[in-house]
Amino acid sequence: MNSRTESDDADLSEDRVFESAAELFSILATPVRLKIISAVCQEEKNVSQLLDVIDTTQPNMSQHLGTLYRSGILAKRREGTQIYYRLQSERVATLCRAVCTQVAIELDASDEVDPGERLLPAAHR
Repeated sequence: MNSRTESDDADLSEDRVFESAAELFSILATPVRLKIISAVCQEEKNVSQLLDVIDTTQPNMSQHLGTLYRSGILAKRREGTQIYYRLQSERVATLCRAVCTQVAIELDASDEVDPGERLLPAAHR
């Protein structure tokens, strides 16, 4: 006998949504990873090209690229000795762009943004 109800199924489904969203946000919660996503938005880049535009060490860059690749955010291809990275999904770039744009607006003009429309906590303004 199955004692689960439709309400239980809806709760489980909702839990999966929130857990998946939290996992995605935890992956994106590192500034270097957001910079990598921004850097490969328009075209693929290899590690050297990424290091030219992102101030970090090569080992640190490789660690973040690996995390983004394993999570499915980035795809990669090999050309000779170089590995090129690109976005696997444009939706991640759209999400990052929307959040970063809103944060930039709030940082530039904190007095002009309605408090009910803010993303940033007061301590970061």
